[in-house]
Amino acid sequence: MIFRRFAVPFVGVAASLSLVVPPGNAQATFDPQISADTLSLGGPGGPAKVPVAEGYGGAVSTVDLDASKAALSILRQGGNAMDAAVAGAATLGVTEPYSAGLAGGGFLVYYDARRHRVTTIDGREKAPQAMTETAFQENGASIPFNDAVTSGLSVGVPGSVAQWELALRRYGTIPLKQALKPAADVAANGFTVDQTFYDQTAQNAARFADFTSTAALYLPNGAPPPVGSTFRNPDLAATYRELGRRGGEWLYEGRLGEELVATVKAPPVRPGSTRVVRPGLMQTSDLRAYRAIEREPSKVVYNGMEVYGMAPPSSGGSTVGEALNILEALPKVGHHEYLEASRLAFADRNVFVGDPGYVNVPLKELLSDGFAKERACLIGDFAMPHPASAGSPDGSYTGCQFEGNSITPQATPGDAAKAAEAAEKPEGPETTHLVVADRWGNVAAYNITIEQTGGSGIVVPGRGFLLNNELTDFTFGPAPGDPNLPAPGKRPRSSMAPTIILKNGKPLLAVGSPGGATIITTVLQILVNRFEFGMSLPDALFAPRASQRNTAATQAEQAFIDRYGPELTAKGHTLTIAPGPPVGEIGAATGLEFFPRGKIQAVAERTRRGGGSALVLSPRP
Repeated sequence: MIFRRFAVPFVGVAASLSLVVPPGNAQATFDPQISADTLSLGGPGGPAKVPVAEGYGGAVSTVDLDASKAALSILRQGGNAMDAAVAGAATLGVTEPYSAGLAGGGFLVYYDARRHRVTTIDGREKAPQAMTETAFQENGASIPFNDAVTSGLSVGVPGSVAQWELALRRYGTIPLKQALKPAADVAANGFTVDQTFYDQTAQNAARFADFTSTAALYLPNGAPPPVGSTFRNPDLAATYRELGRRGGEWLYEGRLGEELVATVKAPPVRPGSTRVVRPGLMQTSDLRAYRAIEREPSKVVYNGMEVYGMAPPSSGGSTVGEALNILEALPKVGHHEYLEASRLAFADRNVFVGDPGYVNVPLKELLSDGFAKERACLIGDFAMPHPASAGSPDGSYTGCQFEGNSITPQATPGDAAKAAEAAEKPEGPETTHLVVADRWGNVAAYNITIEQTGGSGIVVPGRGFLLNNELTDFTFGPAPGDPNLPAPGKRPRSSMAPTIILKNGKPLLAVGSPGGATIITTVLQILVNRFEFGMSLPDALFAPRASQRNTAATQAEQAFIDRYGPELTAKGHTLTIAPGPPVGEIGAATGLEFFPRGKIQAVAERTRRGGGSALVLSPRP
């Protein structure tokens, strides 16, 4: 049976169904409302691409209009939030193929209204059994990061399809074939190339050109498809339809998997290319051994709200949760405190978090109030020296030693060095995120990825999808004791942070973002904006961003530097423009907020990554 791939060690955390509005919502600073209608998908008069929609019966927010319409179509047909989340994710594999796809993976946080609980599904890619601690090293040193990205060596065993099947089997109402149909239709009929798709193709053109299969698909006539043209992917349409008919066994035990492994082991490099493309280590036995896993979510109680996130191997839930705990322990919260709490949480993340199947992650202590208070007392009026040391999440918390204006941390210099080394490691800036809610009160927050923009750059010939480069999320080493070194079957640490918040056990907010390690700071900053600074969700999501990840300088958007730079510079912070891509931009978030009497507000980006798409099932009750 196909379902033998699934491991389900956890069944959820208690929660309840009805919806509430947060205190102070009447003073929300966002005024204009944009409501989407419920006309048929596509064509004249169909839903428009808008960043904010308010209504009833269900809601969707993604970075892409076609994906939002696909998810909404499933809701309209009577499907639930999990059904719609899978349909939306599969469609993003068509329209956002450089960020998502069936050969990738992801993390899904889900509020199940019928069972009254929050759970998570881990579809993170895994290292093949042949991968060792030194797989990304040659002659005792790390191989160049860009060489690792564009290679078969970086391709992890994909988890998305197993995750979709597990999600639908346990929480959905429709079969995989039906969930994949909207995506297959978009792939066959085509979508309109926008500036973001063109720019991302152009950004990758040089390496795409070095693979015959990739160039044939994404560089027609030797160049990126022009803005405004229709892009069709008939190979992917056929792949989705066959996958719907055959199920995940076609990938994990059948012909599709054999083709994927053959491509990993012998990438289709263009004759005459001078690019060094290392072969991968994956075998068909690695595909057969893959399991999607249902895991207990991370949880903190922050200002009376229950914040649920993704536990390890993602560091999203632990790092966002720890930072929120630190902020709650402070007498006041401003942008300086936000940056310092994030700095400390990243110092701990870098030293302690990895795949829990291989590393003893002290998650309970990292998310404890005692540890947060000990870390919080390191935050003074000025920025801490770089790098901040990791703390000691050992269950014995005595606070910090203050001597005048100086602070003596309770950690070793070795921990500071390890934290700094890990913080500077490159991490893929892409990924994508969607949120869905249905008429029954179910809520999904879903991060999907193939890692770098364009993944490994390698399309499986004749199948229409890119391979991931997820294994570059491992620490390359040499780094003795690092919790994120490669190992056979290990899942690399992630920063994905899909988040669902309950108030008195009732859904209040769902949010997430792409952006590599900046995912964590984007989600954290949106929550700080919403609940500490009193912004509405649209304003909290649109506000300019800054990302402090225990690095010497804080990366920020220009509007953040213009608005807060003088004050923060006076406190010892160094601000620099976020490198992107695109330069000067951080994240591309999506969110939902729940109001009384079943009203839902869906929010997507207004301008980042070309702007997102928020839709509701009906503008009226």
